Amino acid sequence: MSASEPTGDELLAVLATLANPHRLRVIAALSRERTYVSRLARDLGISRALLQLHLRKLEAAGLVSAQLELSPDGKAMKFYEVRPFAYRLTPAVIADAADTLSTDTEDSNRQEGARDGRT
Repeated sequence: MSASEPTGDELLAVLATLANPHRLRVIAALSRERTYVSRLARDLGISRALLQLHLRKLEAAGLVSAQLELSPDGKAMKFYEVRPFAYRLTPAVIADAADTLSTDTEDSNRQEGARDGRT
């Protein structure tokens, strides 16, 4: 596996994170422009609380980043943007990544629950 290829655990985390239509829409919106939470929630038609949940998961997977900024009237606003990423999925890449998967069954069970919508 090359240094640029993700480990099995990293690949699994990214794929599990992207396996949600809300998070795909967030990535799509942020790929067009960086923005703050309230505006993004309005644009996507979801609550800020739900959006925050999805943004935390995207940030944990390294797909988005956030920066706190002050508006002209002094209000703190958290801006999000997509971090550059590219994943190449081929059978060989998946096979190499699978060889590096951790054997921690608790993590595997938690990830399986995330894929099934239980988290």
